[in-house]
Amino acid sequence: MIYRLRNRIAKSETEGGFTLIELLVVIVIIGILLAIAIPSYLGFRDRASSSAAQANVRSALPAVEAYYADNDTYVGMTLAALQAIDAGLSSTLVVDSAAAAAYCIESTVGGQVASVDGPGGTIATVGC
Repeated sequence: MIYRLRNRIAKSETEGGFTLIELLVVIVIIGILLAIAIPSYLGFRDRASSSAAQANVRSALPAVEAYYADNDTYVGMTLAALQAIDAGLSSTLVVDSAAAAAYCIESTVGGQVASVDGPGGTIATVGC
């Protein structure tokens, strides 16, 4: 019995392990890396959402002009009517066509908004 106990004590002295200080240093380093990485990730995500919203609006413009060419007015233009012209349009679009010679198309992706007042308007980062 004493032989086994001495043998176990001798083995535990030769086995290596991590000390509490080493583990704390690793945890602090991981925390610092996360503090740097998370804001960068959030910025990348916001820019990607903004680009996607602008692309959705940009892709709707040919369908809007095709609708006007068919009807000689923007009145009555809806998302369903635009999707009948171009089935690939995003369902995040909001169409406002109350005036006969003007319209507003808006898209929201991930909290980022893009819109265009047309015809001939530029894409803006505000709603209609």
